[in-house]
Amino acid sequence: MTVKTFGEKKAAGQPIVMVTAYDYPQALAVDEAGVDAVLVGDSLTMTTLGRPDTLSATMGEMIHHTRAVSKGVKRALVIGDMPFMSYQVSPRETLQNASRFLKEAGAQAVKLEWGSDALSATKLLVGNGIPVMGHLGFTPQHLNRFGGYGVQGKDRKSATDMIRAAKSLERAGAFSIVLELVPEDLARRITVALRVPTIGIGAGPYCSGQVQVLHDLAGMNPDFRPKHAKAYADLHGVLKDAVSRYALEVRGKLFPTASGKRVTRNSIRGKNSR
Repeated sequence: MTVKTFGEKKAAGQPIVMVTAYDYPQALAVDEAGVDAVLVGDSLTMTTLGRPDTLSATMGEMIHHTRAVSKGVKRALVIGDMPFMSYQVSPRETLQNASRFLKEAGAQAVKLEWGSDALSATKLLVGNGIPVMGHLGFTPQHLNRFGGYGVQGKDRKSATDMIRAAKSLERAGAFSIVLELVPEDLARRITVALRVPTIGIGAGPYCSGQVQVLHDLAGMNPDFRPKHAKAYADLHGVLKDAVSRYALEVRGKLFPTASGKRVTRNSIRGKNSR
């Protein structure tokens, strides 16, 4: 998969499948499952590091996790998420940070959220050979400005502004745009208005593709189940069961065994007496 085939899939009417991943084993699994793109999202602060939001993600953390994911992906497009304040300070810093995802971490593109610097950053990066995925609607790095999680673009003005922003990102060179927590009719209008594909998350069925957080779709966090996510497994339960069975066998002296036999107190005494 490349940024070019992203566009080709939209033109052919083929839905794009994207999922997040944060380490090597996860990357192996999702790539072998046949997804089109893997996003190393700054959501790793919440899913993997146990923090309350994405604002604390650092460039060091993002490069570390993206490098691990890139090692496990053979065919999907790997996209690194530009963390908060990594592309807002200066053009020089923007270019340096984005280039690290490609040079050090092995990603093929970066994603950045909409804001006052999004257009200039997109133009700068694309002009220097770094593919950019945009991000509109609810943008987690602006959580404090929004005052919490919620659907964006519900009134006429904000919907019009979002359509304009999407077209501006396309003109700036973005190869795709994520639409997060957007009314499905607005997501449909944006998708129809653009040549580049849209990737929805909580934006209904009319986008060019969908992205989900791996931990949500695999049931890895029982305490957090977004309304827009569907759990296809209960990996938290599977892992808990496996460790519980292991603990029971260790405490019951069933694991490990000596030459395939159960280890008993008498057998231990017999061995020690020799």
